[in-house]
Amino acid sequence: MPFCSKTPLIKKYQPRYNVMLKDDKTYPFICIKKEAFPRVFFTRKVIKDGSEYLGPYTSTYTARLILDLLKNIFPLRTCTLDLQAKKIEAGKYKVCLEYHIKNCLGPCQALQSSAQYDENIQQIRHILKSNFNTVKNFLRAEMNHCAEKMEFEKAEEFRQKIELLTDFESKSTIVNPKMTDIDVYGYSETDTTAFINYLKIVNGTIVKTRAMELKRVLEEPREELLLRAITEQSLAEESPAAEIIVPFAIAAEWEHIRLTIPQIGDKKKLLDLAYKNALYMREERVKQNMSPEEKKPSFRIMKTLKEDLKLKEMPRHIECFDNSNIQGTNPVSACVVFRDARPSKKDYRIFNVKTVEGPDDFATMEEVIYRRYKRMTEEGQPLPQLIIVDGGKGQLSSAVNSLQKLNLYGQIPIVGIAKRLEEIYYPEDSLPLYINKKSESLRLIQQMRDEAHRFGITHHRQRRSKSATQSELLQIKGVGEKTFEMLLKKYKSVKKLKAASLEQLTEDLGPAKAKLVLDGLAAAAPSGEH
Repeated sequence: MPFCSKTPLIKKYQPRYNVMLKDDKTYPFICIKKEAFPRVFFTRKVIKDGSEYLGPYTSTYTARLILDLLKNIFPLRTCTLDLQAKKIEAGKYKVCLEYHIKNCLGPCQALQSSAQYDENIQQIRHILKSNFNTVKNFLRAEMNHCAEKMEFEKAEEFRQKIELLTDFESKSTIVNPKMTDIDVYGYSETDTTAFINYLKIVNGTIVKTRAMELKRVLEEPREELLLRAITEQSLAEESPAAEIIVPFAIAAEWEHIRLTIPQIGDKKKLLDLAYKNALYMREERVKQNMSPEEKKPSFRIMKTLKEDLKLKEMPRHIECFDNSNIQGTNPVSACVVFRDARPSKKDYRIFNVKTVEGPDDFATMEEVIYRRYKRMTEEGQPLPQLIIVDGGKGQLSSAVNSLQKLNLYGQIPIVGIAKRLEEIYYPEDSLPLYINKKSESLRLIQQMRDEAHRFGITHHRQRRSKSATQSELLQIKGVGEKTFEMLLKKYKSVKKLKAASLEQLTEDLGPAKAKLVLDGLAAAAPSGEH
């Protein structure tokens, strides 16, 4: 079959799994059919045959809920019979099951007149346009008329219908019922597109909504884009509203139409609702244009961190440093590595400080940063996109000194995080940066800082334990390096060694040295576990 066929192949053959042709890809309407004894039904197809289409509705559930309400208050026919007067008079039709279960009043057999049916259709129009008071007055008049005729069962039916309508009105009215005829426009934008949400308010109820997306062609200002949307929507409406609520001033003057920019009250709440809808439209469009990688939470976190710290590139590879020591003993420094906002534990490193004596965090940080990046540059390893040091200006300045010695300062962004107020310090800025405490980027920095502290303190404790064990055993006369290593390998700690029996130690060391070790441990000062 040639591709130049006038009928597209997809539409001609209707592929079974072509989801873009399914009904749920279009908005639903409620149709009042142009025919004798009009039907009222749910549809997604608008046919220009003179019928009335009310909507579109943003929710299928809402549209069907309204139809159920109409069915309970005003029973209408659902059949597709051609109910012309001459065919009804000729007795061509018979009532169906819908009549017997009281879902239809039998117009096919003239059991309901055309005038009565049309009056019900008119009341249905009022309900669909949210003119609830008009319908309640009509039902109340019918109820009183039945009561006067002593038809109390029928009067009770009308009373129940009034209650149904009142209950539906209370659930559907979301704003001040005094707002009778208002159009609301919410606005949001990107560099290339404007997103506009339109709400129509009638008697305190949102009866219509529309989402509009306008592309910028010649870098038009937002005022022109909003004016274009209002003009387009006003032309589509049969009767434009008397008041239009907008988020900012536009250069437009219309007769009998008032422009309002509310600051407080119910109108401001409506404007905020329209703005949230427009903002949601923008976010959904941005998500649709994202690559699979950009949709991952880790990418969002890295992007937020890049924006918060004003970085030039995405921080996919981040390294964080923290020092651990107690009164200068057994100092270690931990380096933890995060890749794509996740810990890369195989890249973690521990540095045993070599050149610093005593508790000097600044000198320790300077040594460790120098050793880390000197080795990385010598081995040709890729450098991180961000370095974080745990501490304030002092630790940060020490780290910068090392980067300057290696000619790396300016190539790798570096910041410090202080513990007290979680403020972020830059090398050449005296004032810190305060990131929102709920920000994902701050949580990532805190997570890295805490992970570096945990990793460092774990290794620091191991060094202290080994050091304490070594000093206690080597003080015993007759215990050398080989004996020490053998005992430490088997018993792991001094506490377990003290708990060993003479027989166990005799098997390992012989009787003379076993007695020597036990006596030496008993004579030494008690040692706690580390």
